[in-house]
Formats: sequence, C-alpha cells, structure tokens
Amino acid sequence: MIFDVYEYTNCGGRDYNEDAAGHCVAGDNGIFVVADGLGGHKFGELASACVRDTLLRAFEDGFAGEPAEWLTEKLSEANQNILALQAQKNAVLKSTAVVLTVQEGRALWANVGDSRLYYLHDSKICAYTNDHSVAYKKYRAGEIPREQLATDEDQSCLLRSLGSEDRNEPEFYEINPLLEPGDAFLLCSDGVWEYLKEEEILIDLLKADSAKRWAELLLLRLIDRVGGDHDNLTVLTLMIN
Repeated sequence: MIFDVYEYTNCGGRDYNEDAAGHCVAGDNGIFVVADGLGGHKFGELASACVRDTLLRAFEDGFAGEPAEWLTEKLSEANQNILALQAQKNAVLKSTAVVLTVQEGRALWANVGDSRLYYLHDSKICAYTNDHSVAYKKYRAGEIPREQLATDEDQSCLLRSLGSEDRNEPEFYEINPLLEPGDAFLLCSDGVWEYLKEEEILIDLLKADSAKRWAELLLLRLIDRVGGDHDNLTVLTLMIN
C-alpha cells in the first residue's frame, strides 16, 4: 500500500494561524491529523499543535491493542495535555480534532468538533464525519438543509472540543473492508469545508493524479469565495495507491 499525502495550512485572512496538520507513515500503517484551535480562545495555536504532536508521538511509539481503544486513549491524552497547558498559561485553550488511522489496510477515524473528514470510494463520497455543533444538531433535526450548515448562525457554536473537562468525547467511524487503490480521504478545518460543495470535492478528486493536485484544485475554488477576513484554512489530502 502506498500513501500519497499532501497537507497545506494557511492563516487566511487572520494575523495568525491556529490550525495544525500532520501525518506519519510506517509501512502499511499511518496517522493523519487536522486540528483547529478555537477562535476567540487565547493560545489556540498551542492547543491545535498539542493535539497533533500528542497523536504523532504516540504513533511513532507504535500501535498497541485495538485501534479504537488506542485512539480513544490518545485523544484522551491530548485532552489532558491541553488541560495541563491551560493550568500553565492560566488561560482557556481548546481545539477541534479529526484524525484518521490506517492499520494493516483498515481505516478508522474520529473527530471532536467541526473539523471534517470525507472518505471517497468507487467515485463517490461514501462517508463523512458529523460536526459537533449546534448548527449540525439543527440539520439532523430537520430544521435546516445540509447546504445551509456553512452559513447558519450557530455553525461556530461547538458542543464538543478537546481542552474541556467534559464534552470532549470523540465520535468514531470505521470501514470494514480493506482500503483499495483509488480510495481517498480529505481532512480539513471549517475554513475549507465552509466554502466547498460536496460534489466539488469528488469532481476535483476525479481530475487529480496526485494528492497535491487534488488539494490545489480544491484551494483554487476557495480563492474566489473567501473574504478578506476569512478563517485559517487547512487541508490534508490522502490518496491510496
């Protein structure tokens, strides 16, 4: 199995970047992370970097046990590390997280907050994460259509995040079949998915011959859509070859 990975992060229209992305690959195993330090919370960039670094260090130390149990433990460790930073800085630090692990060809992913993952297989989007936000609850209740999530007034009101004593539980997703060549994943912060239609994610994948090109096509769409004060934007694309 070959992982073709590309990651890009930018402060966008802000003065600083509170997003973080990273990945690590060893043979047929890999971990891929995007985290978004919450806007309005001091030291958001430290919180997102803490999530990324905790997970990557854990991967480098090796998987142990069932993947879901391992990832639950490591996300809890990241949460505790952020809480320790809060005590050290005497400030509130919080972050979203979306993380994908691949172990011997099997994919498992989890999220906390509204950073997203899309799984593409057989020329369609087969799965995506659920946002932990008030707006997403309204969508699930049938109060707003899915396409209105990006512009809903409650989109930024998160119900879960890392750096919380409670309300920090990850939501897990898994595909039973082994990954196949042609499968692909997009991990991104809300500064990216807010400006994309889901069919565009698929269209650009079908046009691309590499993870980098896929990301470039997605980012080109954002250029004409984002405003001058738009949020940090982070994208991680993964294609399985």
